[in-house]
Amino acid sequence: MDLEMKKEKGHLDNLFMLVIFGDLIGLPLLPPYYSLRLLPHIIPSLETWKRRVLREKDLTDFVAHDL
Repeated sequence: MDLEMKKEKGHLDNLFMLVIFGDLIGLPLLPPYYSLRLLPHIIPSLETWKRRVLREKDLTDFVAHDL
C-alpha cells in the first residue's frame, strides 16, 4: 500500500512539473508568466525532475517494477 502511494505521488509530481515547466524539455503547455511565478518554489527539485523525465527508458523497466 505504501509503495503504491509513493508511486502515485511520484506520477502526480511528474505531471505537475510537466504542466508547469514542460517548456524546459520542449513541451510548452503553460504561458511563461505562470511558470516564472512558480520558479522560486520549484528550484530545489527542478534538476532532479529534468534528469528523471529525460532519462532514457526501456519497456523492460516498466515490466520489472510491476512484477
